[in-house]
Order: sequence, then structure tokens, then C-alpha cells
Amino acid sequence: MALKRLKQTSIPAQSTYQKKKSLKNNLIAYSFLSPWLIGFIGFVIGPMIMSLYLSFTDYDMLSSPSWIGFSNYIHMFTNDERFWTAIQVTLVFVFISTPLKLAFALFIAMLFNTGHRGSGIYTTVYYIPSIIGGSVAVAVMWRQLFGSDGAVNDFLSFLGIQGQNWIASPDHALSVIILLVIWQFGSPMIIFLAGLRQIPQELYDAASVDGANTIAQFLRITIPMLTPVIFFNLVMQTIGGFLTFTQAYLITDGGPLDRTLFFALYLYERAFQNFQMGYASAMAWILLVIIAIFTALIFKSSKSWVYYESGGDN
Repeated sequence: MALKRLKQTSIPAQSTYQKKKSLKNNLIAYSFLSPWLIGFIGFVIGPMIMSLYLSFTDYDMLSSPSWIGFSNYIHMFTNDERFWTAIQVTLVFVFISTPLKLAFALFIAMLFNTGHRGSGIYTTVYYIPSIIGGSVAVAVMWRQLFGSDGAVNDFLSFLGIQGQNWIASPDHALSVIILLVIWQFGSPMIIFLAGLRQIPQELYDAASVDGANTIAQFLRITIPMLTPVIFFNLVMQTIGGFLTFTQAYLITDGGPLDRTLFFALYLYERAFQNFQMGYASAMAWILLVIIAIFTALIFKSSKSWVYYESGGDN
């Protein structure tokens, strides 16, 4: 009986001790997380809530915002032709640049996956354009390369081909920016390279014994085993494509004839050139919805083409 009473009295004490210990551990964890939480609430959640409010107002940053309801959204979808132009240009850019960038990044990653001496140095060199890709210097350099008196036209004239001002051409200006984005393939290349090195060599050895050539091994082994990495790169590059701003702003400034008027660039014009901050806030939320829709579609489609070795299909 004494032993039973001792157990009954020790269990609540032990439970109280565990609760205090768990609370202490949680407080320590949140104390370490607090700088990030404060920054996230102050610089992400707070501005998002404020921009949502401003999207229903007429606000020029010089006077107090006045509530106008859904007028910004109604005008955007019914009377703003440049809004639809920006959406069209952005969609064309994303649908062309993203697959080409990922394909080129995978090609270079497979070249560097041979394990030859010096491949690490080449990987670092090829990654440099992605590090400086968003800088002003790169955009200015690209503008000079494809200008009327740039190095591209000099090379074409050496081959006997008449060049042109590629940036000022409505038919080629967007292609110039797409080439720049493809050239900045370093980030997905590194991720592809990491994924390639996780594929067991035994699979290729077994396929070689069965008589599979290089193309068959690529289609039957490399691509299926690499689909999780392809999925990740596709999501990240698609989101990045919708947010493209610096290249178009510095190289073409949306021209010529709005052929490079990306959505983010048009949003910037409305906010900081026309001082229509309420309208720009509404555009920002439309952009968020567009990105969310395309991201959700990619996640939905992944169930049919992404393969996970440990758990089968996604």
C-alpha cells in the first residue's frame, strides 16, 4: 500500500516537471526564433495586410488614402489595356524562358557530372552569372552587347550578316531578355548537378548490361530519378519568371511598343512613376493570385510525373 501511494504521488509531480521543462524548452526555442518572427511579421505580414487595404483605396503617397472599394480591380480588368499587355508579355516570357533555362542547365549539369579533374572549377565559373545576374552592371553590359554598335553586330558583320538594333526591335527585344535569363542558368544547374550525383551508378551499370544506349538511359533512368529536382527547379524558376523586373527596366524600359512590359515593371510604373500606390497594390495582389494559380497547377500535375524512389509517385 505504501508503494502504491508513493507511485500515485510521484506521477503528478513528474507530469508537472515535464510540463515545466517543455515550457522552458519552448521559450528557449521561441527566443532564438524571435528575430526571424519579428522580421517576418514586421516586414512581410504587416506590409501584405497594408497593401491589401491600399488596394481598395485611391492613394498617391502624398495624401491620405480614400476608400473606393473594388474600383481599382474593375478598372484594371475592364479599362486598362496595358494591364492585359503586361500579362501577355509576362506569360510568353515565362513559358519560353523557363523550359529553355532548365533544359540548358540540365545539359551543362550532365557535362559536369563526369567527375573529371577541374569540373568543380568550371562549375563555379558557370555559376557566377547567376550570382551577379540581377545586378545593374550585367543589364548594362547586355544592353551594350545587343545595341546597334554592340559586339553582337560586330560579330555578325564579320560573318557578312547585316545586324540591327536588337533592343529597339519590337520583334527581337523580348528575345534579348530571354537570352539573358537563360545565360543565368547557374542556380538550377547546381541543383541539377546535386540531383544527378544522387542517382545510383548501379542503375546505369545494369542498363548497360541489358543493352540500353545513352539515350535510353537518359530517358528511362536519369529523367525519372531526377523528376523531384526538376519539379523543384520548375516551381522556383516559374515564380522567379513572373517577378522579373531588373532586366526589362534597365535594358528596354518596357519598350519598344510595350513588347517587354513585364507585369512587375508595369506595377513599378504605376506605383513610383504615376504615384498610384493603391492601383499598384491591387496589381500586386493580382500577381500573387496568378503565381499561386500556376504554382498550384504545377503541384497538381506533379502527381502524374514526379517519381519519388522511397514512396513511389507523389
